[in-house]
Amino acid sequence: MRIPRRNLSLQLLVCLALLCVTAISQEKAAPAANTPPYRNLAVAIDDRVADLLSRMTLEEKVGQLTGGGEDRVSVIDPTGTFSDETARAIMGRWWDPDLEFTPKKSAILRNGVQRYLREKTRLGIPQLFMGESLHGFMEYGSTSFPQALGLASTWDPALVKQVFTAAGDEAGSRGAGQVFTPVLDLARDPRWGRTEETYGEDAYLVSRMAVAAVTGLQGDAFNIGRHHVVATMKHFAVHGQPEGGTNTAPGNYSERIIRENFLVPFQAAVQEGHVGSVMASYNEIDGVPSHINHWLLDRVLRQEWGFKGYVTSDGDGLQMLVQTHHVAATKADAARLALAAGVDFDLSDGSVYRTLINQVKQGIVSQSELDRALGRVLATKFRLGLFDNPFVDPEYAEKTSNSPEHRALALKAAQETVVLLKNEKNLLPLDLSKLKSIAVIGPNADGLHLGGYSRMPAHGVTILQGIQDRVGSKAKVVFAEGCRFTDKHQDWRGWFDDDVKLVDPATEADKIKAAVDAAKSADVAILVVGENESTNREAWSENHRGDRDSLELLGAQNDLVKAVVETGTPTVVFLINGRPLSINYIAEHVPAILEGWYLGQEGGGAAANVLFGDVNPGGKLPITFPRSVGDLPDFYNHKPSANRSYAFSTRQPLFPFGYGLSYTTFSFDDLRVEPKQIQIGGTAKVSVDVTNTGSREGDEVPQLYIHQKIASVTRPVMQLKGFQRVTLKPGERKTIEFTITPDTLSMLNVDMHNVVEPGIFEVLVGPSSDQTKTVPLAVTGPYGETGIAPPPPPPAGSESGVVSNFDDMKTSANYGTWIAGSDKMGGGKSTSSLQAVAGGANNSKGALQVGGELIPGAQFLWSGALFAPGGSPTESVNLSGKKTVSFWAKGDGKTYTIALTTEANQGGMPAMKQFAAGPEWKQYSFPISDFQTDGSDITGLSFVSAGAPGKFEFEIDEVEIK
Repeated sequence: MRIPRRNLSLQLLVCLALLCVTAISQEKAAPAANTPPYRNLAVAIDDRVADLLSRMTLEEKVGQLTGGGEDRVSVIDPTGTFSDETARAIMGRWWDPDLEFTPKKSAILRNGVQRYLREKTRLGIPQLFMGESLHGFMEYGSTSFPQALGLASTWDPALVKQVFTAAGDEAGSRGAGQVFTPVLDLARDPRWGRTEETYGEDAYLVSRMAVAAVTGLQGDAFNIGRHHVVATMKHFAVHGQPEGGTNTAPGNYSERIIRENFLVPFQAAVQEGHVGSVMASYNEIDGVPSHINHWLLDRVLRQEWGFKGYVTSDGDGLQMLVQTHHVAATKADAARLALAAGVDFDLSDGSVYRTLINQVKQGIVSQSELDRALGRVLATKFRLGLFDNPFVDPEYAEKTSNSPEHRALALKAAQETVVLLKNEKNLLPLDLSKLKSIAVIGPNADGLHLGGYSRMPAHGVTILQGIQDRVGSKAKVVFAEGCRFTDKHQDWRGWFDDDVKLVDPATEADKIKAAVDAAKSADVAILVVGENESTNREAWSENHRGDRDSLELLGAQNDLVKAVVETGTPTVVFLINGRPLSINYIAEHVPAILEGWYLGQEGGGAAANVLFGDVNPGGKLPITFPRSVGDLPDFYNHKPSANRSYAFSTRQPLFPFGYGLSYTTFSFDDLRVEPKQIQIGGTAKVSVDVTNTGSREGDEVPQLYIHQKIASVTRPVMQLKGFQRVTLKPGERKTIEFTITPDTLSMLNVDMHNVVEPGIFEVLVGPSSDQTKTVPLAVTGPYGETGIAPPPPPPAGSESGVVSNFDDMKTSANYGTWIAGSDKMGGGKSTSSLQAVAGGANNSKGALQVGGELIPGAQFLWSGALFAPGGSPTESVNLSGKKTVSFWAKGDGKTYTIALTTEANQGGMPAMKQFAAGPEWKQYSFPISDFQTDGSDITGLSFVSAGAPGKFEFEIDEVEIK
């Protein structure tokens, strides 16, 4: 939502539309002998709307569809708290971050406005007060929960619903009736400054958070009481992957990409959450701005999805039709085009839609078009019960805002948000009994970082304060800022600052030296770095930017990290930021890394609880961390042709989607699908056993992904289709179940019809998108067809499962061929050799000796033995009836790699496992499913040395695929 440059107070004031009407008609209506239908609670909403429309003048109607008017507000306040003048003064400062306006007073003020409208205007139409609630109601004293991207990291929709139930209660109790949230844009370009406002890059994850947020805000019933508010899903649509990553830029993608990705969360919010309002987005799609897009606002939203609520413009979104998009010559043109497309409300200063008065009088715009829009807005007020009782209890507003219960919920949400990215040698959790001095360092340690769309909560804990409170007198806590990287506010207020400039890193040398001294004197250093609210935010003008062309740490932060790490003091990095960052140095050199995003008002306590082990982190990344901005787009669910690596680099992310570690460990076993074959329209149950194999209680998030192997149009390499966050005690095992339905498997075919095509689907389950096990699911058509040719029979000689035992003292196999291979096959210099030698495992006659040398000359060094089951590395064979790969190994004590290559993954990185070749023979066995294949198209089995240059030698024996 844009804040108009002319008057920053206009947007959040929101819709004091009727105050324009009172300027026209101030007389008090005489009580009617009979209650009019629109005042009768027993009359259906549609009939109440129709009756009210019939009584309204043209000016009154347009007044209800426009914002602004705060300078003309009038109140009747029995408490004596406000006069017209003081009310107008307060409302004129509504966007001022320094406005301290208690929940009780804000409730009294809104009650005063409602009482005036009810008693002093002709029809007594109540006001629909609006506000922001991205991560808590955006007014002074309200509870500030973790930013949306942080809430997505919980992977816990039930918790998110609790958060927005609390936020809705705080907003509703203060007299608000509508909030502009949730943001359902897919964040598929983290250069975009509004990434923090989203729930990440994946359509399914965002859709689950969407339904949770909407039902939390609105409640589960159609009628919305005073402890709830109308939710507004935004920004509709295709706003989260703008060209160049800059705010409001075009979203020019194909209809298939739009429908299968960007629209999914919005459709869920409408059809599952019954969201009450929609906000059109600033951007264009295929040359048509969303504010005048009939296809988007009418055909898709209303005709296909059945949306019954009302559509609002974004702030200044209608003006942009004239000033930016140049699809309208005047405000009158913009009003006519937007109203016809389906925008019902003018959210800015009302100057665009006020032109409708003359346009209707002149016959340019029809009265029916105006009534259609107004009917939707009035129906929302009836749904809220505002005509029946628009008043709230100021004492309750004061009591519920930032209540102990809501603070506890904010702490729980912050704790579930934290993602453990790295924990080398189990540095975390910190053992306070072994620490005498703790250095807390960094520009984000001592500021209250809440993220965008925030106000000062009644309570707030910085990271530094949280650590100090947790440590108490048990250890000395030393703080050093280390550096600054922006020149304005160093906390949540920076989101409001204009003309922000970066601090010259050269000026921060003394601060870095002080940080180094603090680290040297401490037993552990906790570095709190990342971004702040003035570096990633909504960019609404050239003097208020928030998009970036780099994802590196800003300013002297990398210099600070390097200097602290080089002291040798064990170091933990705690990231506070609003988008994934390219933290390559940190990822390589810092032993422990935590991602917190913006944790909300209780962030300091949550951080301390995680750092010292009172809480075991269980968050997962809702968005991919790229190694550089050059990797973009980097979302995990890309198409299969987007598989080429860059020269001298890799496409592998720093941290993948769905990733997150724990202070304990988990295993995923016995993945199965029942039945293994279903017909189109059928369902199947996916089960996996998850076990806490560590020594402490922890949370894990089993994630279900789907991939259709062959389809009439290309499919993503994998798509999230289910997840569950579960808590397991040490040693506890739980069977996690997912249900596969036609919706899980559906796609848009060549004709853009939503269908399930017969074929083989890979069902993948694991703790993250890059760590999954796979089982196949066959989907057949009405005549049993699978849509693909049956696999060939397994190769002759594979029946016994034995590949080679080398007892004939030859490098031969029962089927296929052994090949000495290395990176020389791709232009490298490494060498390899194979020979049969005496003395195999279990006192057998022979074994295969593999030797060679890794020599620099290729991007990735490798050398070893390749078993080609089809006779050559390019020929695939069907071994789908086999379950495991097993072998014995011994050697020089080094760690080696076994990889299984498939035709489907040709050209990509194969799935790999490691084994140690020690001085004694040891048997290894790996399920074929661990290599992310069903075994139907195996091209090779490799036993190789990879990594550091040097000579190597190991032996393998009794190789079996059985």
